[in-house]
Amino acid sequence: MNSRLTNLFFIVIFTITGFTGGYIVGESDLGPVQLIANNGGTPAALETTFSPFWEVWDLVHTRYFDQPVDDTLLIEGAIEGMLAVLDDPHTRYLSPEDQALSRENMSGEFQGIGAEVSEEEGHIVIVSPIEGSPAEAAGLQPGDILLTADSVQLSGMSVIEAAQLVRGPKGTVVVLGIERDGQRFELSIERDTIKITSVRGEMLEENLAYVRLTQFGESSDEELEALLTTLTAQNPAGLILDLRRNPGGSLETAVNVADQFLPEGVILYERFGNGRQTDFDSSDRGLADDIPLVLLIDEGSASASEVLAGAIQDRERGILIGQTTFGKGTVQSWQELRNGGGLRLTTARWLTPDDNWVHETGLTPDYFIPLVEGEEDAQLEAAVDFLLGEEVISIPPESG
Repeated sequence: MNSRLTNLFFIVIFTITGFTGGYIVGESDLGPVQLIANNGGTPAALETTFSPFWEVWDLVHTRYFDQPVDDTLLIEGAIEGMLAVLDDPHTRYLSPEDQALSRENMSGEFQGIGAEVSEEEGHIVIVSPIEGSPAEAAGLQPGDILLTADSVQLSGMSVIEAAQLVRGPKGTVVVLGIERDGQRFELSIERDTIKITSVRGEMLEENLAYVRLTQFGESSDEELEALLTTLTAQNPAGLILDLRRNPGGSLETAVNVADQFLPEGVILYERFGNGRQTDFDSSDRGLADDIPLVLLIDEGSASASEVLAGAIQDRERGILIGQTTFGKGTVQSWQELRNGGGLRLTTARWLTPDDNWVHETGLTPDYFIPLVEGEEDAQLEAAVDFLLGEEVISIPPESG
């Protein structure tokens, strides 16, 4: 038992992918609706609505005291202001530089410290450390607030702006100011090249399969299928799927992953603002759709992780052990713009098979099991005990 826990103890890790867009709930196939004509002019139906904008534009160019003004900055500022009034932290404009940074992140290799983050009430907050980064030893945790980077205040910045300060070449050091549970301190982290491997696993001593999924990347479903083929060939008595600190990713990948564990039926509903709904269903071709199943979740399990966990829970396919998940129930679509920049736009909300919206509430585990820093992985132990038919005692958090 101890050797198993030594090999599989849940490690706190950091990567920088989140600094380019935060955790992503998923990507819809529905792109943003184009309201401006292809020639870039103002549509006739919107001339009255746009007239104050052009009046201000002309006044800035003719009467502002410090000329010339930067038209590119004015346009980007106008776009950012338009998106800001939507009051949605997951909808944002990316400058051409930020868009290039995002494309780099999607390649799965980049240089930085490694951390999935979100912008919350003007603060840059850790959502979920990802395995394999230099910050493992630093011990950053979900919920940590990043106050400064090399003495520069991060409050009020977007995650993209913060990324430009926190990221950097391999071998350089960034000093982060952190706030955790009301306490402030600093951490020095040496940047490195971050390579993301999203799936790993092995057979445990008790003839149980263990699978760790760190994100829902473009190839995660293919990696998972290959691993499950190997593990299921050994006829495991049960399977533990570890989604802790998995910040999510592609909605398409989440559906493909869920299909491996669910018999035919609903995985999620995608509901748009106009009332239209898309149903995502599983088939009967999964490699592990009838193996006794436990999912490990925590406060860093977000978006696509919650899609999978919500479907497993609602359809009573397995049980959830750990802590309440992050709570992100919206879907984003990405679109590249003519200037080389990009738009990440929230286009829908997603709901579990029982029509539940987890946004800002998260999923409640079937068994609450806390983790104590420096001790063995009690959540993993509880999963093993459950699959072996032993008693598991839930320890819900104290109500405030």
